[in-house]
Amino acid sequence: MRILTGVSPTFEFVPLSVVSFGSTVIAEGCDAASSISWIHAWTVSHGIITQVREYSNTSLTVTRIGNVFAGRTAEIKPSHCLSVWESQFSGRAGKSVPGLVLAI
Repeated sequence: MRILTGVSPTFEFVPLSVVSFGSTVIAEGCDAASSISWIHAWTVSHGIITQVREYSNTSLTVTRIGNVFAGRTAEIKPSHCLSVWESQFSGRAGKSVPGLVLAI
């Protein structure tokens, strides 16, 4: 919040990776000093960003909970959810951070 209000110095986003799968795009990075990690997740529909999620100092795992066949979703058992992406920066920074699962 201090960055958004201008009280703190300018924050510089340093992207480390950008991946996409289906309609989801994920970018992960850190600040210039590598003290803050961030993850941005966008959902894109017909070329328009329809959802934005932002996480800072958090480890994120993206998991697919269903398969899509010809526009229809076929549910799979939760015990067989596939991890399609895991954040990397928080582990490299040597920090202990909370972990979240983003289900798509």
